[in-house]
Amino acid sequence: MNKVVVGMSGGVDSSVAAATLHHQGYEVIGLTLWLMKGKGQCCSEGMVDAATVCEQLGIPHHIVDSRQLFQTQIVDYLVSGYAQGVTPLPCSRCNRTVKFGPMLEYAREKLGIDQIATGHYARIRYDEGLDRYQLLRATDKNKDQSYFLYDLTQDLLAGSLFPLGEQTKADTRRIGAEYHLKTADKPESQDLCLIEAHGSMGAFLDKYLGPKEGEIVDSKENILGHHQGIHNYTFGQRRGLGIAAAQPLYVIGLDEAKNRVVVGERSSAAGSECTVGRMNWVSIAQPTAPIKVEVQVRYRSKAVEVNVIPLGKDRVKLIFAKPQFSITPGQAAVLYNGEVLLGGGIIES
Repeated sequence: MNKVVVGMSGGVDSSVAAATLHHQGYEVIGLTLWLMKGKGQCCSEGMVDAATVCEQLGIPHHIVDSRQLFQTQIVDYLVSGYAQGVTPLPCSRCNRTVKFGPMLEYAREKLGIDQIATGHYARIRYDEGLDRYQLLRATDKNKDQSYFLYDLTQDLLAGSLFPLGEQTKADTRRIGAEYHLKTADKPESQDLCLIEAHGSMGAFLDKYLGPKEGEIVDSKENILGHHQGIHNYTFGQRRGLGIAAAQPLYVIGLDEAKNRVVVGERSSAAGSECTVGRMNWVSIAQPTAPIKVEVQVRYRSKAVEVNVIPLGKDRVKLIFAKPQFSITPGQAAVLYNGEVLLGGGIIES
């Protein structure tokens, strides 16, 4: 019998992933990572719901205390980034360093199992010609989560299953109801787990970064107002600036050295190119010559045409076919060729 360890957050997606594999004949072990205290699907409530679903299915449930790992890899990473005037994307980093990597290591070393599964909406296939595992968008484009998985390695892809990749969210709800799972009607998580736990990103950051008053200026360094910390702002932000102007203004820069927030008109918040570092090439080998593909610079943004210019081992330059609004340092730029995720990295500038 095939054995698999299923990462269970206590939400409907991971619950149905476990139930689906269980009913397909897999010997399933549920695994919940204890990331932090507080509300949220990956915390106290989530652990209870995951345990309840495992009890319903009649499968073992393991809990691993990952709080220190989450603190160093995600919380400290976020706080450091915001303090430096960038807007970090924690989810992709968390998937690789806190979830998939440690989960597969636990499965192999503690349980002697070589495969893990999660409730992510994405697909994996093996390309014999390339001798490479490829990451694909989910069938349900409205739920596709491949963007957050760009940093997974070949080893992690080889050892992972995505049982929900071929179905819609409605299918998942229906299956959960058919199996009478406690989580079948559980509301969707709308925010980062950190926001769920603290109420808002501002409240989370206030816990670590105190007020630091500075100036809000335009591109000519005219002082338009004051702020209480650059960590409260992000590129492209319009609301909450607290300044009056004849036309709408947007954040177009965060100057850590001068502790300044720079604002300008919307056109000033658009860019034609950017550099991307920490590239992870997923479905293809690292290209040695320019390629023309598509890119997403935010999770919910539309994929647009881009020329990719290799700059070295793990850096590229992206030249967009059309200027893009709010290209944000710290966020991910993820490259696609149709439904195939080619690779991705972190926007530097």
